[in-house]
Formats: sequence, structure tokens, C-alpha cells
Amino acid sequence: MKHFCSSSVSEDLGCRRGDFSRKHYGSVELLISSDADGAIQRAGRFRVENGSSDENATALPGTWRRTDVHLENPEYHTRWYFKYFLGQVHQNYIGNDAEKSPFFLSVTLSDQNNQRVPQYRAILWRKTGTQKICLPYSPTKTLSVKSILSAMNLDKFEKGPREIFHPEIQKHLLLSHCKGSVNFKFGVLFAKDGQLTDDDMFSNEIGSDAFQKFLNLLGDTITLKGWTGYRGGLDTKNDTTGIHSVYTIYQGHEIMFHVSTMLPYSKENKQQVERKRHIGNDIVTIVFQEGEEPSPAFKPSMIRSHFTHIFALVRYDQQKDNYRLKIFSEESVPLFGPPLPSPPVFTDHQEFRDFLLVKLINGEKATLETPTFAQKRRRTLDMLIRSLYQDLMPDLHKNMLNRRSFSDVLPESPKSARKKEEARQAEFVRIGQALKLKSIVRGDAPSSLVASGICKKEPWEPQCFCSNFPHEAVCADPWGQALLVSTDAGVLLVDDDLPSVPVFDKTLPVKQMHVLEALDLLILRADKGKDARIFVFRLSAVQRGIEGKQAVKGKCDCRENKLEKTKGCHLYAINTHHSKELRIVVAIRNKLLLITRKHNKPSGVTGMALLSPLSESPVEEFQYIREICLSDSPAVMTLVDGPTEESDNLICVAYRHQFDVVNESTGEAFRLHHVEASRVNFVAAIDVYEDGEAGLLLCYNYSCIYKKVCPFNGGSFLVQPSASDFQFCWNQAPCAIGKETFCHPGLPPERLI
Repeated sequence: MKHFCSSSVSEDLGCRRGDFSRKHYGSVELLISSDADGAIQRAGRFRVENGSSDENATALPGTWRRTDVHLENPEYHTRWYFKYFLGQVHQNYIGNDAEKSPFFLSVTLSDQNNQRVPQYRAILWRKTGTQKICLPYSPTKTLSVKSILSAMNLDKFEKGPREIFHPEIQKHLLLSHCKGSVNFKFGVLFAKDGQLTDDDMFSNEIGSDAFQKFLNLLGDTITLKGWTGYRGGLDTKNDTTGIHSVYTIYQGHEIMFHVSTMLPYSKENKQQVERKRHIGNDIVTIVFQEGEEPSPAFKPSMIRSHFTHIFALVRYDQQKDNYRLKIFSEESVPLFGPPLPSPPVFTDHQEFRDFLLVKLINGEKATLETPTFAQKRRRTLDMLIRSLYQDLMPDLHKNMLNRRSFSDVLPESPKSARKKEEARQAEFVRIGQALKLKSIVRGDAPSSLVASGICKKEPWEPQCFCSNFPHEAVCADPWGQALLVSTDAGVLLVDDDLPSVPVFDKTLPVKQMHVLEALDLLILRADKGKDARIFVFRLSAVQRGIEGKQAVKGKCDCRENKLEKTKGCHLYAINTHHSKELRIVVAIRNKLLLITRKHNKPSGVTGMALLSPLSESPVEEFQYIREICLSDSPAVMTLVDGPTEESDNLICVAYRHQFDVVNESTGEAFRLHHVEASRVNFVAAIDVYEDGEAGLLLCYNYSCIYKKVCPFNGGSFLVQPSASDFQFCWNQAPCAIGKETFCHPGLPPERLI
């Protein structure tokens, strides 16, 4: 019962052969063209993907399945080490194979897919690549390092591998394994109609309106000077590579676009070397070609580059408002998806963006498997392993205490371990967790876990939004580029250092708020004591009132916006993750009310402008579901989305000296964590999702404890210690800890602030 995962291209590419391959992935052709002087140029052999054998096919939307658009080669080994090893108790071994080449082995004992079944996970680093393996755990049958290596087909080696106790080994293994797996830099070259050489294309000083529209679709225009995100080799200090660039994040991958018209332009230099220096060294280049389809077709031979392996030719039809795509891949690049539709025409611009970015990311990852790049990667990995081996070998002869022999079994943490061993493990975990946090903040984490990269600062470093705000803020939530803030003077809309705009007066004292731009909703908990209520507003209606400079609303103007049965509430929570249905849980003393938003909207109404003032209130879209009684009044509350979004949603509540989880469907409560302290100041309970699995960060006093939320088993919630649990402390008790949620396409879901 063992399985391997290799680092080759995706398995589904193996079936792309014959007629299917030629139709969807193009045939390999020898592309020949002439330069401006008529000299024949050989561009090498390229695979041409046009989605159809008929180049002049009618430009109708192509037929394709949305499910075909997925990222390939997702760096499973990097995710494995980051998720199951880094910051967890595990063991590392070093040795030489029969050819005297060094290797490293990392082993940990963990759950099998969080199902409470223990199993061994192991990663083997060698100059030829990386292997990972899962092996079953048996309490009656010992497992040695030798048996693990044998299962990985490494039977012959010099002497026995020795264990490395130095905790810094995690930093070296993380560096050698995560390099090149997260960030991408793609060239974007603007070509006017009729341009046949790269000198002409690179000499376009500015682009067209259609090109600018395409750039806006790709990502955000950012200022390079002072930029702290992934820079893709651009200068972020002295503007030597331009003032602006285009940047985005897609499914955890940071992407910097080298845009030809944004790179430095020189009238004296016809070859525009500064532009070619960046775009010519990109593995993937987008060529945006203006003009009608019958104009001279683009060929890779027009671009003189030995490094670029993939060209994406993009054309925009202004009359039909659609994009046409064509892909050129050097013949050594393995096949990669998604397949182009037939014909390759996209009318939905957002779908085109998703398709193009996935195609380019998959293309660059596939290119890294070509002999040229694979050899370079092997050389780099070999040098890193040898360097690490030379650095750590002297330490193996020191500190003979705590040394386990080659034949020892590999328990996670034996109960009989001495205090020195326990202290070593604690330090090992501390350093690993610090590395993990630093990698996430810096944007160098694996793609499934990568932080936004937009803010590279430490999570606790403050950022000034308004330097001279005269009021004390009670609560706030972002609204676009502005901030909606509740104060003693009412609710104000604050935008940098501009004058604040009043939205509600002080007769409506707001204690909690959520701005949900995607749902066009504003949710408030206002007033206090028995008069407290939950209010819901349409953001668009509030926006019109601000723009029309209408009178500021007070408590009396919001009667139609009250949610029924919420009188006397002292707390509420909403689901913030991927659930399709908005859920609100309202706490009234020890009673919880579950409220959801209906999917069906009132029919017979077209356009917000035709709505009457009465129908502008979204109250009718909400429905009361059920009531749940607790043993005490909650001080902190959050919602956790279950895997199926049907009957496994949870409510985490904090009261007395404990955190409990409550089943939304049954109302049954289970103890999650008991606080061992005489006085408890509950700060927050934050839902965190990793690879679709839910966890909770429980914050109180000076402590934060992370606990994985286990799946239901026959209706019962499993509350057991897990290897994924961890704890850290603040040096001062925080007043609040929140979760910043991004709504921009492609940005990762959350990070702590």
C-alpha cells in the first residue's frame, strides 16, 4: 500500500495523441520566414495550436468545457513539504548513494487525509529530482530508514544515513524545493498591423486603445518604484526599467507582465535592447497583433530569442468584441492544456482571461520539463544538495547524545524521550513555523497557500489609512478604495485624507458592520440593549444617496431595513468563505437565530432605477431558518463552512472558559477547547481554509491556538488532538484579530491582520 508522485507533466497529457492531439494541440511544423532584407530565417520547429485546422473558420464562439481550464503540474512535492513537514515534528536524514551522490530524506508521522489514520510520509531529495511516498503505520511492525529508502527504489548506498538534528535544515530544504514554483514573468509585445520584425514591434512607443483594454483585462497597473510584490526582474528603486507595469495574482501565483510599451524606449536605439533584454528572456510571450486576420500572419521567427519557447498570439475584433487566440510551442515542450476551443474565439472576456492565464502558466511549467531546462534544474538541485551536504556533515560528528541509530523506528514523539530531545523538537517546530509564516507573508509559499504578495509587510505592521481622523472608531469595513467607519458622530465614508462623507447620523449607533460588495449588501448591528437590531441595506441605494447628496439617514429612516426577530441582539456573524448562500447567525442572549438570504429575487422588476423606495430594502430577501439555544451568552462567534455546504456547517462560539462548535442543522454542541486561566478575555475565533479543509484560530488573552475542524462521522463531531494543531503567543494581549478577505479574481482567500 504505497504510492508515488513524480514531478513530470500532468498524467492526462499521456492520452493526447493522434487525431485528437493534432486537432486540439496542433501539428509540429518547420516555420521558415524571411527578414526585412529577404534573407531566409529558420525559426526551428514549433507546434501550432489554432483550435481548428481551418485558419479562416467563422469567428463564432468556440465550443469548450469550462472544466478543461485547470492548472497542471501543481508542485505536489513543494505543497507536501510545506503542509506536512515544515513547522511539524519530523526527522531528516543525510547520506550518499552508490555513486557517492548525496541525498536527503525527510520523514513524518501524520494523519491520512485527516481521517485519524496514522501513516508515514516521506520525501527523498536527489540530484535527479524528488520523490514522495506514503507508507502505512503499524504499531506492531517497526519501520526503519532503510525500509523507506528501499520502498523508494534506493537500496544501495554508502554506510547508513545519519540523522540531522540542526533545525536550520528546514530553511535549506524549503529553499531548494520551493524555488521557481510560485511566480511567473510573461512578456507582452504590442505589434501593429503589417509589422514583420521584432525591431518594428519593440519600437512601438505606445499602444492602442484595444491594447490598453487587453492590459486592463490581464491585471492591474502598478507603480514600480517602491513596489514590494514580486517584481519579475524589474527595477523597483530607480525607475530604470520603466515607471509602471502590469501585475496580477492568479490562483496563488504572482505574475508580472513585461509590457513592451511600458519598458524604457530609446529613439537612438532601433533594436530597443532594454525592452528585448526582458521580453527576450521570458519563457512565454504574448504577442498582441492589431489588424484583420488576413494581414501577414505572425511567426516565431519574427522574434529573435533563444529563450522564448511559447508565443501566444492574441487578436481583438472590435466590431464583434471578441478575442481570438493562437499558440506556438517549441517542439520540445510537452503537450499542455487546456485545449483551444474550435474556433478559438472568446466573447466572454473574463473567461478569456482565465483561459489565457491558465494556458500560459501550464505552458511555462511544461517548458521546465524540456531537456534544456530540466538539465539546468537538475544541476541547480545537485549543487544545492551538495552544498547542504558539505555544510551539515561536520555537525554529524558533534553532539553524540540524542543520536538515533540507523535501524531505529521513526515515532513522531516517543513518550520516553528525554527533556533534551523534547526541547530540541520544540525549537525545531518553532523555527519551522516562523519560516512558514515568513514564506506566506513574503509570497514565496506554494501556490495553494501563497499569500497575496501585494502586502509584503509583516502582518502586525500597521498601515496608516487616514492621518488626521478626528473621531474614535467603533468598527469599520472597506468599501472599494474607501473605508466605512462607525464613530460617535455617526457612520462616515473615509477616503484617504479627503473630507469624510456622513452616511448615517449618530441616532443610529453602529456596533458591527459588513460591506458585501459582491452581493450589493450592507449589514449593520445598531443601537444597544433591548433596542438593538440587525439592519440590511442595498449598497447601490446607499451609494445613490451619497452621490445625490441626500439628507443623512437616521434611525427613524431605517425602519424598513430592520430584520425581523433580531430585537435585542448583542452579536452576529456571517459566513465569509466559498458558500453560495449568505448565512447570518444572530445572538440574542443565549439564543442563536439562523437567517439565510433567499436565492430567488423578486420578479417583474428590471433595473434598480425603477424600484420604489420601499422595494429598495432587501429585507424581503432574507428568511428565518431555525433557533438554537446555548448554555450561555456567546462573547465571540464565527461560522465555518462544511465541505458539502448542506448539513455540515458549524457555528463556533466562545463563552465562560471554553470554545464550542455547534452543528447548524441539529443544534448539538461539542467542546473544542477549554481555557486554563482564571480570567479569560476572548478576542476572536477565525475560520481559516487550506486546500478546502476548514480550521479555527482561537484567540484569547495572549494566546492563539489553531485547531483543524474534523469532518462529521455519523452526525458526531470528532474532537481529538491532531498533528496539525499549533499554538503561538503575542507579547501583548491584542484587542482584535481579523481576517482580510480579497474579492479580486485570482487573489488568495485570506490572511490574518
